[in-house]
Amino acid sequence: MLNIVILDDHKPLRESLVDLMATEGHHVVGFESAEALWSGCSFGTVDILVLDLNLPGADGVAVAQRIRARHPNIGIVMLTARSEPEDKQVGYASGADIYLVKPSSAMELAASVKALARRLKHNGAETTELVLDPFAMTLSGPRDSVDLSASEVDLLAEFARSPNNRLETGTIAHLDEREGEISKAAIEVRIVRLRKKMVAAGAMGQPIKSIRNHGYQLSARLRT
Repeated sequence: MLNIVILDDHKPLRESLVDLMATEGHHVVGFESAEALWSGCSFGTVDILVLDLNLPGADGVAVAQRIRARHPNIGIVMLTARSEPEDKQVGYASGADIYLVKPSSAMELAASVKALARRLKHNGAETTELVLDPFAMTLSGPRDSVDLSASEVDLLAEFARSPNNRLETGTIAHLDEREGEISKAAIEVRIVRLRKKMVAAGAMGQPIKSIRNHGYQLSARLRT
């Protein structure tokens, strides 16, 4: 099963695409605008994004560029009426894995998603997903399952809920208020410990990144 996001402002088409991907056995969520996507999507759990390029308030090319820069493991399928060779060139240059021109058949889209999923799996994108179990207080990945403290469970869950998986330092400190006032140094120590557990579970690279003058960003793929 894949986690798929559909970004298209045309409601009937968006709903039909959601239904199509759901009948293929995937978990699918639809958004009508880039603004709704940024505020409502937890990108750490997304496998594939299917997006239109003609969006209200934002161009789909800019959306693809932003996602490709921040979440390089997400597969991007552009589904658009822009059919000129130059449009396709720009689409692929901005991060598209597959570029489909409307009207595209349901069969072609489903086949494209399957092909992209195979490519992502071959490249190792799916094998690095971590699964948070807040009840068992564990984090499981391709390498191992590790135990978490209550504050670590809360922190990962908050990362997953937050726009762009980012949290300000003050927000993290507020989560740990039950243990008294928390300094920035103490927060960094906790982040370092949590990173180590995530790597032990199978996360690649640096699963939580420091964002200067802001806080931290979850960069690992996390399913809750």
